[in-house]
Amino acid sequence: MAPNRTVEIVEVGPRDGLQNESALVSTAAKIAYIEALVDAGVRRVEATSFVHPKRVPQMADAEQVMAGVPRDRGVSYIGLVVNERGLDRALACGVDEANVVVVASETFSHRNQGMSIAEGVRSFEAISGRAVGLRVTATIGASFGCPFEGEVPVSTVASLARQCAEAGADEIALADTIGVGVPDDVKILVDAVRAVTDLPLRFHFHNTRNTGYANALTAVSLGAAALDSSAGGIGGCPFAPAATGNIATEDLAYALRRTGVHSGLDLDKVIAAAAFIGTELGAALPALLGRAGDFPGSLSAERAR
Repeated sequence: MAPNRTVEIVEVGPRDGLQNESALVSTAAKIAYIEALVDAGVRRVEATSFVHPKRVPQMADAEQVMAGVPRDRGVSYIGLVVNERGLDRALACGVDEANVVVVASETFSHRNQGMSIAEGVRSFEAISGRAVGLRVTATIGASFGCPFEGEVPVSTVASLARQCAEAGADEIALADTIGVGVPDDVKILVDAVRAVTDLPLRFHFHNTRNTGYANALTAVSLGAAALDSSAGGIGGCPFAPAATGNIATEDLAYALRRTGVHSGLDLDKVIAAAAFIGTELGAALPALLGRAGDFPGSLSAERAR
């Protein structure tokens, strides 16, 4: 991996991190969590999702959260949008980006989105066409495998990436929603998607089977522009069985730094942000850096050689 490269970390803790937690975090605590992450250097934050509160009650206060986030720090705020009604709400709140999920298996698409894959693509087209002035990310959910159907054909993922690119996506995100992928899968999917689009690639890994960090480093070596992670390693998908937490922002940033890749984050401050949300949740966090502590500095020039 080339030294001195920079990779953008997209912080998804306030949305994907909290949506699968049983505890309902207050709006004020969510805003404080986001403020702490911004203070740590995060510049893209998936702050909330605009879904029906009956489906994801943890995100019922989307408008209130967006009204309270700091707007003077150069941060791009992302809202998860699943339909045009959600886009209307996101636009009214002044989000900077829309993240739209298109799922790569029929069963999971119906359970997660309430629509078929084809309907998901049409919904993405409609949202993308109306999201004027916003960066639009097409996240292809269950790219690495489905909890109900098993293996997902690489050709399906590549086809969805092509269709979303043609429909106006600014970025393609490949999501290992249930954490089944390994580094070889990352390479296979990158090759397949690169054959149909040259849009920036972002990756969303879960550490369900302890392969998330290896996958993230592999993605960076293959030219990933951005990686999703969640401070503290909290999160998961409420519509996928046993979909445990995202890779942790602090653990990811540590691994990147020791590999010569810059994220621009202050690890001590990320650890503090994670500790704050862990206290709010009343739960131990999966992340390890806060327990083990940092190890001084990145690789020295002598050791790197």
